[in-house]
Amino acid sequence: MHIEVGIIDPVRIALANAAALGVVASQLPAVVRNPLVVPKTLVSAVVFSALMQAWHLPVGPSELHLIGATTIYMLFGFAPAMLGFALGLVLQAFLFEPGDIPHLGVNALSLMVPMIAVHYSFGRRLFDAKLRDRFNLGKVLRIDAVYYAGVSAMVGFWLMISNDAVAFSDWATWVAAYFPVFVVEAFITFTAVSVIKGLRANGLVSRMTEVDRLTFA
Repeated sequence: MHIEVGIIDPVRIALANAAALGVVASQLPAVVRNPLVVPKTLVSAVVFSALMQAWHLPVGPSELHLIGATTIYMLFGFAPAMLGFALGLVLQAFLFEPGDIPHLGVNALSLMVPMIAVHYSFGRRLFDAKLRDRFNLGKVLRIDAVYYAGVSAMVGFWLMISNDAVAFSDWATWVAAYFPVFVVEAFITFTAVSVIKGLRANGLVSRMTEVDRLTFA
């Protein structure tokens, strides 16, 4: 989901940075309401940055990455995931990939906008016991499918407004290459949440994760 540097002009990059900062700012009230969002965000950022750095593969105009987005979302919640994506990209760029610094806003929006769509469409139902929406592999696959469809759409959007004419086939090749990554990540999410569920009697796990709020089948 990293857009290669140089294909988006500085004006659009500046607008993307401003939009990304606005999205980050929208999550700050959650920090005020619950200070535990801060350590959850730090853990989310480290996990996210480590996964991205552990495996990435250039494909066409972008890259394939392990993101762990829905794993982070389901374990730590919406605000820590959103803030963790932004902070994780900053860590990854400054520590490992300084060439990505100009596109921090672009790449952050590519991750955060799909997460907003997932959370406010049906993702938050899993955290509401009153709605009786159960956590299971089918739900994880659905959330991952919607999320990565959103990421793919965001990459397509950036390419559409870029300076360079990128063939539709190049974008389609990238999307097709991401399909097995989406499937792998769905199973990673289901396994990770199921394991943490078994540890939720531990006080630290209970405070630092959202597994107590998830409704399980």
